[in-house]
Amino acid sequence: MLSMIGHAVFGLIVGVVAKLLLPGHDPGGLLVTALVGMVGGWLGGVLGRALGWYGEGHPAGFVMSVVGAMALLLAYRFIA
Repeated sequence: MLSMIGHAVFGLIVGVVAKLLLPGHDPGGLLVTALVGMVGGWLGGVLGRALGWYGEGHPAGFVMSVVGAMALLLAYRFIA
């Protein structure tokens, strides 16, 4: 249970930093920001493994999580 809460808090921090670094009109409040951060962390891990920066089973770091969240926000802007 604590792991899930930790992921949510980390996702919220990553989502807030990504939204601050990429200003503009983006969806959502606190919950959507946390979800953007969590999915951004997953996307950052996938990108890092594809580039050979992370091994299998290793989580993405904070910077790569923010990069993944920013990519997710840019994709949203492109689609919307």
